[in-house]
Amino acid sequence: MSMTDTEVRAAFPLAPIESILPHRGTMLLLAGVESWDDEFLAAVAHVDPAAWYADTRGNMPAWIGIELMAQAIAAHVGLLSTRAGQPARPGVLLGSRKYEASVPAFEQGKPLRVEARELLRGAEGHGAYECTISAGGQPLAHAIIKVYQPTDFQAFIEGSLTI
Repeated sequence: MSMTDTEVRAAFPLAPIESILPHRGTMLLLAGVESWDDEFLAAVAHVDPAAWYADTRGNMPAWIGIELMAQAIAAHVGLLSTRAGQPARPGVLLGSRKYEASVPAFEQGKPLRVEARELLRGAEGHGAYECTISAGGQPLAHAIIKVYQPTDFQAFIEGSLTI
């Protein structure tokens, strides 16, 4: 039995991000989901000045924004799967045609809002999302991210490693 949209939205924004994403430890960059629906997710992230990625000022280099966006997409896909009563399947980031950041780094102490809006979802597992990162209402980064969620992830990975 699948949950209704209202039940899922009520349950998951308050759920720990670890119950939505498989990432752990220092690789878990999102702090939580603020809102989501069939085609959109907004998440929050905090820059940890002591993290592995921190520069000498304790800021997060802007190039890590692609991973923030990928984790927002993974959270969206995971929530959609949960609502459908299925476990989330792993996926991969295929790439981005253009990632633009208006700053060299995301500053510590300023919560980041990461948004992912689904543009395309193919029956074979391909998808595209328009993603943005902002702080205090100011846009900081933008990209169109392409993803793939294979039906058989293990076979996909093993096939990728074959020469």
